[in-house]
Amino acid sequence: MMNRWHVLKRLMPLLAGMVLLLSACGRADLSTLRPQGPVAEEQYGLMKLTIWIMIGVVLVVFAIAVYVIIRYRRRPGDKTIPVQVEGNHKLEIIWTVIPIILLIILGVPTVKSVFGLAKDYTKDPAAIQVKVTAHQYWWEFEYPNLGVKTAQELLIPNDAVISIEAKTADVLHSFWIPSLAGKTDTNPGGNVNIMYFKAPKTGVYLGKCAELCGPSHSLMDFKVKVVDRASFERWVAAMKNPVALPENQEIAELLNKQCLSCHAIGGNGGQIYPNLTGIGSRQSVAGILVNTDQAQYANEGTVEENLKRWLTDPQEVKPGTLMPKVDLTKEQVDAISKYLAGLKLEY
Repeated sequence: MMNRWHVLKRLMPLLAGMVLLLSACGRADLSTLRPQGPVAEEQYGLMKLTIWIMIGVVLVVFAIAVYVIIRYRRRPGDKTIPVQVEGNHKLEIIWTVIPIILLIILGVPTVKSVFGLAKDYTKDPAAIQVKVTAHQYWWEFEYPNLGVKTAQELLIPNDAVISIEAKTADVLHSFWIPSLAGKTDTNPGGNVNIMYFKAPKTGVYLGKCAELCGPSHSLMDFKVKVVDRASFERWVAAMKNPVALPENQEIAELLNKQCLSCHAIGGNGGQIYPNLTGIGSRQSVAGILVNTDQAQYANEGTVEENLKRWLTDPQEVKPGTLMPKVDLTKEQVDAISKYLAGLKLEY
């Protein structure tokens, strides 16, 4: 037993060092500690203020504890009882007033930020209005003023306020873009929450569902793609353009029968499930299969490869998803995947 304890004592410093080392690992697009926009920067400022106050309190408490342990330790032959401070009004006032001061220091900027970040931009004509609807396990993005609806990838310009109205189509979810803004819940029952953020730096940022919502909660990712204004306007126009079905009539009929009853492609099909217009240009398939020509990880592949994997067995990719396993032959899966991978938007 003693040998095990000695081994554990030797391992603890190593484990502590590994924790510190690994805590430094992260991504710019998935970290609240690396803010990429003004809203995230303001929230990060509050976190830093809180952390510095906590560090100060810990250091003072530990310093006092060490001082008391050394100054008032029992010495050989000393049988006297140390002077008691119970009922010392001066000390009681000090350790009551100090926490109040700290709470004021923390509370004033917090309240100011909370009310400032609650500003309503839903009526602002200059803001980009986006209605976010959370589903198990995907995200729908509608631009009501622009007549565009898409899924899994929120494309926005870098020169405007993005006004979000968030709701859910089923259970409770939470809309979160860690590097751009804080979380907002999407509540059932018609309750709509609002928020806003700005993204001045072009690039791609990862979004997450921050509320446990089922077996594929951790796989409920989405992307936020920030582009310049001209690119955004070209994207809006491209989303409205008509999309031709495959020239192969057999595949076109198969799409109409198996896919377009639920999904939309251009002006064709329904709007029940994710809009597939421009899916070949997206960063991922199903939000979790990353599109890349240089795959390094298990969840990576080309757009066509990822579509084949998804169409072959959606439940393997996202357990609990409402997308059923469609009865398709390998040749049909290949043909549909090739067609969808070719649906690219030029913007």
